[in-house]
Amino acid sequence: MYLLFKIRFFQSAKIAISCSEKLHLLIPLFCACGYRKNYVYIRKTEAVQKIFPFLFPNIVSLLQIKNLMEIVKTKIPDLYILKPKVFEDERGYFFESYNKETFLKLGIDQNFVQDNESKSMKGVLRGLHFQKPPFTQGKLVRVMSGAVLDVAVDLRKNSPSYGQWASVVLTNQNKWMYWVPPGFAHGFVTLEDNTVFFYKCTNVYNKESEGSIRWDDPDLNIDWQIEAPILSGKDSNAPFFRDFDTPF
Repeated sequence: MYLLFKIRFFQSAKIAISCSEKLHLLIPLFCACGYRKNYVYIRKTEAVQKIFPFLFPNIVSLLQIKNLMEIVKTKIPDLYILKPKVFEDERGYFFESYNKETFLKLGIDQNFVQDNESKSMKGVLRGLHFQKPPFTQGKLVRVMSGAVLDVAVDLRKNSPSYGQWASVVLTNQNKWMYWVPPGFAHGFVTLEDNTVFFYKCTNVYNKESEGSIRWDDPDLNIDWQIEAPILSGKDSNAPFFRDFDTPF
């Protein structure tokens, strides 16, 4: 097994270990090293495992974070899929769904102030919703029970992906999360009965700031994978995207 990281990290690390008292630690490390195409490969020997955390604490810290939470970029900037590390055994499972320090190191610097939960039957579509400034919301969403197709639309006027959408299937089995930043419209359609949907918000609910866009808007052309969803009266009569003047 090999540890792998770009040569620029390795060169930075060499500066930190230039002190003479650490030079004796380099012998087993460099004996296990290889270099190819701007990457350093280190064989994961017993000696390397002992000295690597001492020599490269920042890299080890980053590796530990990535082991707990994988962040996956979508085609839209700042819109991420988060895949937590799930620990399972005969008793059940455990995973960390939110840790502020971990999220900060992943580049998500937000303060969550409100949690919401909904339950829906199969075929229910909720969206596309957003809140206008100063009550704009970022949402960290996941499924507690059941499954949804979750959709986010970029409404940021200066974004290169303005008017584009991306989707992900969230289930209680995969336990993935979707980080939907402020400046996006959000919606989901349930794929199973009794789906429980949970989201953390970066701002409180404000009725006067509510906004929505038609779920089947022809310009957005979202593939919801359903033809006749169950809708609220409000969502079925939401404005079209062509009539929308973004406040973001």
